[in-house]
Amino acid sequence: MKTADLIDDHADSLALIHLPFRKFGRADFCMGQVETLSCFEDNALLKQTVGLEGQGRVLVVDGGGSTRKAIVGDMVADIAKTNGWAGLVLNGAIRDSIDIGAMDYAVFALGTSPVKSTKSGRGTVGTDLSMGETLIRSGQWIYADADGVLISDIQLD
Repeated sequence: MKTADLIDDHADSLALIHLPFRKFGRADFCMGQVETLSCFEDNALLKQTVGLEGQGRVLVVDGGGSTRKAIVGDMVADIAKTNGWAGLVLNGAIRDSIDIGAMDYAVFALGTSPVKSTKSGRGTVGTDLSMGETLIRSGQWIYADADGVLISDIQLD
């Protein structure tokens, strides 16, 4: 699947998360049902969440747009991949970008930072998010590639 083809065929069912995402990892595309998480410069809850069975879902994380501290590194991305999360979409930054880039996985983030996050556990899972002028809810469907990240209330073929 390509997001350009999806938007051509299903424009009425899709919304663009209008943020300047960069794609990391060798996987060209990810899609799945959304699980949401909100955290700011703290990845303890994020790491705990990807430690659970992902069941092909995509974790969409609102990190407040911060690129000051990375909320995902290579170890967290590997845990997510191992536990069946189809991908990660972050309104925030990653670190270990070379290592994540070598993974057969897809992570979308605003950028990189070598600074690691705090670990206090602040955040919320399953909350509605507003990212890139788009409302995102757990249970929606997400489609992401190097061209952009799209959200839908229904699963598309």
